Amino acid sequence: MSKTSATPIPVLQDRRILLGVTGSVAAYKAAELASRLTQAGAQVDVILTRAAARFMAPLTFQSLTGRRAYTDEDLWGAEAHVLHIGLAEGADLLVIAPATANTLAKLAHGLAQDLLSITALAARCPLLVAPAMDGGMYENPATQANLQTLRERGVISVGPVEGRMASGLAGLGRMAEPTELLGHIRLTLARSGPLAGRRVVVTAGGTQEPLDPVRVLANRSSGKQGYALAQAALDRGAAVTLISGPTALRPPVGAQVVQVKTAAEMARAVLEVCRKADVLLMAAAVADFRPAQAAPQKLKRRQGIPAFHLEPTEDVLALVTEARQQGGFPRVLVGFAAESQDLLNNARAKLEEKGLDLIVANDISAPESGFASDSNRVTIIDAQGGVEELPLMPKTQVAERVLDRVTAVLTGTAYEGA
Repeated sequence: MSKTSATPIPVLQDRRILLGVTGSVAAYKAAELASRLTQAGAQVDVILTRAAARFMAPLTFQSLTGRRAYTDEDLWGAEAHVLHIGLAEGADLLVIAPATANTLAKLAHGLAQDLLSITALAARCPLLVAPAMDGGMYENPATQANLQTLRERGVISVGPVEGRMASGLAGLGRMAEPTELLGHIRLTLARSGPLAGRRVVVTAGGTQEPLDPVRVLANRSSGKQGYALAQAALDRGAAVTLISGPTALRPPVGAQVVQVKTAAEMARAVLEVCRKADVLLMAAAVADFRPAQAAPQKLKRRQGIPAFHLEPTEDVLALVTEARQQGGFPRVLVGFAAESQDLLNNARAKLEEKGLDLIVANDISAPESGFASDSNRVTIIDAQGGVEELPLMPKTQVAERVLDRVTAVLTGTAYEGA
């Protein structure tokens, strides 16, 4: 079976990931995780314990990954004397999901009783575990002591979460969902990325300016492009602060999130966080105007059509530019221009007026791009006048291209393009 990468993720592309699956009913979630990793471009080798194979057949994982799945029977085959070394050597990450209480005990005490535990002892790569167990097993002092030992050795533990378990009991013990685990895997593999040690601030989503206690003056921004930029920065090893207006999106794992609603709140948050930032990606659609005075009570239809006097909101980029000119951070400043006409001239004017290093311009009237869409068609203009027009592509790929440009500016290296 050939492997395809339906949704490539650069930080996972061609990375070798060992996925250990142990004897828990949550093993079905490991199948989804294996599928997601494979679709993202990773090479996934699965090791099932004897108990895990009672829940999920090796053939399931082989079908999802296009690679052989290993069991304890393989330990005694022709490759027995080198199999665990071969699996461990060259692995970028070992993930054990689900990790039962028994498995955590083996890892903590260095037991080598099966192919998975032997491979874990031989592996030199980072280890991530996703505990999953029923009843009070997770909270048992023995389990907690084993986890503490593992954490002190640098093992990353994700979850468990509260919820209903196989026994019918509710409590702490459910394995973290594959989506969350994928985020932690990306975060772990990005530790040595080109932006490791750098601080990146991303603004995302639209702001909402109150008209009355119920209604707001808002825009159509979904926040998708900003959230994609935050994830792309995390994938390069940066410490990311995401300043977000109201949105239905789930923040990427690892980002420090600051929630705001109005342009004034956005401005305060940006100026506070950017004092220690290397990069600001100003992707939020900040309202340009707000009511000079919001109605204190809900406006009623029977009272007639209200009249509002508008006033300008804070110009966040202008405030950052002013602070930057006084010797403050950020070192790299990236603006975004959502235009409905005269795209390039308006974008260039904003770049020069605000002293930006880069501006990302998109025509919001173009089909399949702009607000709420999963794709975008943008033009990137740099401070030297260079123009790069990108074709229509997913917003995740737009984010990758923007972060490539940011990395080049920040590190003083030449941008090679796609």
